[in-house]
Amino acid sequence: MFDISQQMEVFPTTVDLKRIDPSLNMRRFYRMSVQPDLFGGVSLVREWGRIGFRGQMLIEQHEDEGRAVNALMKLSAIKKRRGYWLPGGR
Repeated sequence: MFDISQQMEVFPTTVDLKRIDPSLNMRRFYRMSVQPDLFGGVSLVREWGRIGFRGQMLIEQHEDEGRAVNALMKLSAIKKRRGYWLPGGR
């Protein structure tokens, strides 16, 4: 009845965003992922920079996966308000 591959995740653990504006020579990416760490906690790994180049990385430690996903969703909403969009789903 439902095709699992077509359903979106309710709480995504990875988000890839882009912001492209040729008039400003802007080609940026912002990538976030929730990953377990070695000490039983969870990390939110954030990467950003110019498309085609190595960017910067920041790792935030969180107590559990729920808090890390909440942080991911909050940052994703902020970036979308600033003009970033999901590739393929603009």
